[in-house]
Amino acid sequence: MLGLLTPPKCTRYVRIFSRLFKGTRIYRCLSERCQSDEFIRRFISENTEIVGEQSLTPELQLRLFTPKCRFWRERPELWPFADPYWAIYWPGGQALSRYLLDNPGLCRGRTVLDLGSGCGASAIAAKLCGAAHVVANDIDTVAAVATHMNSELNGLEAPVCLSNNMIGSQPEAFDLILLGDMFYDEALATSLHSWLDHYIITNGTKVLIGDPGRAQFEEHSIRRRLRQQAQFELPESVREENYGLTSSSVWCYHPET
Repeated sequence: MLGLLTPPKCTRYVRIFSRLFKGTRIYRCLSERCQSDEFIRRFISENTEIVGEQSLTPELQLRLFTPKCRFWRERPELWPFADPYWAIYWPGGQALSRYLLDNPGLCRGRTVLDLGSGCGASAIAAKLCGAAHVVANDIDTVAAVATHMNSELNGLEAPVCLSNNMIGSQPEAFDLILLGDMFYDEALATSLHSWLDHYIITNGTKVLIGDPGRAQFEEHSIRRRLRQQAQFELPESVREENYGLTSSSVWCYHPET
């Protein structure tokens, strides 16, 4: 996910990641070999599992981190990259992708930015809905490779993948911006709030946010600018992976005037 300051809360996978990867950044592989797409593709292929049915979007296939994967139990110092948040299908992203697939007219013929794209599910959903141009943006370069691989799994040409931090910048004008599970940190939420207000007023962009109701989201002032569009009950397996979260919602952002 883009701009990771702290891991999203209330998720079993995150607790496992914290245990596995805490304090191991000195072991990250910085060699040219470990940064090559070929190496990353092979690593992802060998250390993730193709998952489809047990989510809000069973029609999508994604390479994800599961208990069957080697690094669920492997020594953390052997993990060569940054924390693998791209290897989880977060509940906010699931709701956002489901909402797009149920309402393809939101994307059809439009330009779409998936900000903090992670595994690329929402970008893939936008392409399946007929978006004219899709950009997946995540500061983790491994997420871009994962998005390419997940696009291929779903028979699609990959979206444009960018790894610069777009928050606070003035990128091209998009018709639609998607943010799944981005409001897990107060500082990040505040920077997004300010940027989105400016960007929407300048470009007239529609913004959709997916979030399962984390405290950092519900208690932030940004909630006053949101209108709920849909709510989805999470599948049992997703509930088990996300302690205390039973549903996930999609919100439309309205700027301050």
